[in-house]
Amino acid sequence: MTTKLKNILGVLAILFMLSSCKKTTYSLGDLTPPANVSITAVPVGKDATHPNGDGSGDVKITVTSDYALSYKIQYDASGTPEYVPTGTTVHKYTDIGTSTHTIKAIVYGKGATSTSATKDVTVQFDYVPDPAIVNNLTADASKTWVVDKSIPGHFGVGPWSGSSNPDWWQAGVNEKVACCNCFYTAQFKFIKNSATTFSLSVTTPDGAFTKTGALTTLPGIPSSGGEGCYNYGGGNSSFSFLPATSGIASSTHTTINLAGNDTFIGYGAVLKSYEILSISSTAMYLRVQGTETGNAWYIKLKAI
Repeated sequence: MTTKLKNILGVLAILFMLSSCKKTTYSLGDLTPPANVSITAVPVGKDATHPNGDGSGDVKITVTSDYALSYKIQYDASGTPEYVPTGTTVHKYTDIGTSTHTIKAIVYGKGATSTSATKDVTVQFDYVPDPAIVNNLTADASKTWVVDKSIPGHFGVGPWSGSSNPDWWQAGVNEKVACCNCFYTAQFKFIKNSATTFSLSVTTPDGAFTKTGALTTLPGIPSSGGEGCYNYGGGNSSFSFLPATSGIASSTHTTINLAGNDTFIGYGAVLKSYEILSISSTAMYLRVQGTETGNAWYIKLKAI
C-alpha cells in the first residue's frame, strides 16, 4: 500500500468517526429576569403616635420579587450593597433626630440577570447615652477637666484606622510644659443643661494649643505658623452624645460631638467628634481624628 493511499484511508476514517458522533445541544433555559420587585420598609415601633418609629433607628426591610434567587440591599445612596439571603433584614440608622434615607434593592435571577428598585424611608433615632457616662462627665450638673500632664501618654498620636493605640508617639510627663504650657492650663467645663441638652465652656488663660491656618477651626488663630500656644479668648458651644463608629472593642462606643467650631477639648483639632475610650469620675481618655489625614490623637484628662 502506497503512502498516498494510506493518507486517504486515514482521512476517510476520521470523517467516519466525526459523522458517527452524536451532537449534544446545550440551552441556557429560561432567563426571565426578576420582576415585580417590591420593598417594604417599616420603622420599628411605628404607630399613629410615632409615625417614624420608636426612636431606636431600626427599620425592618423586606424585599420580594418574582423569579428571585438572591438579594442585595443598599441602605443609603452612598452605601455599599449588602448581601441579604432572604431579602429580609433590620437596619439601624444613627442620624440623630428624624432623617430620610433611600433604600435600593438589587434582585438577582437566573443567568446573573438582575432588577432593582428603590424606596424612601423616614426614621427617628434618639440616642440615649449611658447615664454613668453623663454623670462621670458632668456630675449631672457641671464638671471641669484639664489635660493630665502628670501621667505618661497623656497626649499621643497613632493611625486612625487599624489600631486603638497611640502607636507613633506618646508624650512623657510634663512633655509640653516648656514649649506649650497652655495645653495644661486650658479648662474644659462640661455642663448638663437638661436631661437632653449639654454644653461645653472652654477657658484658655494662656491661649489655645493648636496648629494654624486650615489645620484648626478656632477663630483668630494666625494663617501660618507651627504647633504652639496662640491667643484665644475661649468659647462656648452645645454638644451631643453620638454612637461611636470606630468599632474599637475597648471603647465606651460613645462620642462627644461638639456643635461649634470655636470649642475644642485638649487640642484645637479640626474635627469635633471625640470618642470616649474610657471615663470615670476622675479620669477621661479621648480619641479624635487628627488634623492630618489618617492620624488619630489621644488625650487623657483629669477632673478638677
